[in-house]
Amino acid sequence: MNSYSPVVIVGCGPYGLSLAAHLRARGIEFRIFGKPMDFWKRQMPRGMYLKSDGFASDLYAPNDGFTLKHFCAKQGIAYADIGIPVGLETFVSYGLAFKDAMVTELDERHVASIARDPRGFSVTLEDGEVVTAGRVVVAVGISYFPYVPPALAGLPSELLTHSSEHHDLTCFRSRDVVVVGGGSSATDITALLYDLGANVQMIARRDKLNFNEEPDSIREFSRSTWQQIRKPMSGIGPGWRYKLYGDAPWLFRQLPRTLRHRVVRRSHGPAGAWFIRKKVENGPRLLLGSILERAERQGDRIRLELRAADGARLKVEPQHIIAATGYKLDVQRLPFLSQEIRARLKTAAGTPVLSREFQASIPGLYFLGTLSANCFGPVMRFAFGAGYAARRLTQALGQQRTLAHQPAH
Repeated sequence: MNSYSPVVIVGCGPYGLSLAAHLRARGIEFRIFGKPMDFWKRQMPRGMYLKSDGFASDLYAPNDGFTLKHFCAKQGIAYADIGIPVGLETFVSYGLAFKDAMVTELDERHVASIARDPRGFSVTLEDGEVVTAGRVVVAVGISYFPYVPPALAGLPSELLTHSSEHHDLTCFRSRDVVVVGGGSSATDITALLYDLGANVQMIARRDKLNFNEEPDSIREFSRSTWQQIRKPMSGIGPGWRYKLYGDAPWLFRQLPRTLRHRVVRRSHGPAGAWFIRKKVENGPRLLLGSILERAERQGDRIRLELRAADGARLKVEPQHIIAATGYKLDVQRLPFLSQEIRARLKTAAGTPVLSREFQASIPGLYFLGTLSANCFGPVMRFAFGAGYAARRLTQALGQQRTLAHQPAH
């Protein structure tokens, strides 16, 4: 079976769903494939809370028609623009409700491959159906890019897992677990394991953990007009720098490439959420300033050799290691893109070079979300960036459709 669609969206997280809602409102024909909010449902730990404030955790519909605030009010869920953390389960439920209301066309089949085609692209689904697409939008998030440090990479999967492999952590109750990492994933999982009764230790290279600012220090109504001017609030953090990154991705893209990449690399470094700081600092054992030098299997355990900041040698023998060591973007790791597409893509630092309309070097191929951050700024690593991305790409696709339907002269 073969069919045609002017636009195919691959991925059904905040970016894919927001774009689909905008295209639908504009009357632009499209198809969207994937399981909605799947990364959040399967690869984020149950019981966690989002770092982003409530007002910055929306999916984006035209005319602001379906916000998290409205959803929580309807469901009787406690909500505040700033100050009440958004639970993972609330965010997932909101995303699914957004899909039901705004993206009824969603097809939950998995995209197996995308290849070039004379009419654009050939999109093959998991059951073998082929959809020919004039344009393809890749909005798959970070699920394909987990990173495990080389020092751990040789351990067997039964003893070592990445944080993205765990939605349910109850299997670690009463077990000896080491969490490697010092950022949000590491602090979240460490706190959740501690609550479950696991004997958990955190190992981090940093000698001090960083945490986000507490909301009382940035709450808009508690600040003077001068304070608000001096340090304005944005969807990705307080201050003029983040205000620029969050509200003007088009301007960020005008910066020199080396500067853009440096900003994205350094912006929003590893940091835990403000609301779990006390639990992490006062509960589990923290081995900070520790360099992991060696890891090897010892029967049903792992033997870790560490070097502390003072030069002391430490040994830890957990039953399991969770590498909460983040993600390393590399478009070459997207298995559904054909070898030809991956070879032809112009990239920089592992991510596609994009036009101001999010189009890659291959005409008709677009990338949204984290893979666009090196071009449009750190806001594209957050749900907050989906609003700009959906509006901008919908505008571009709408203009292309108008031009395509104009009569020849």
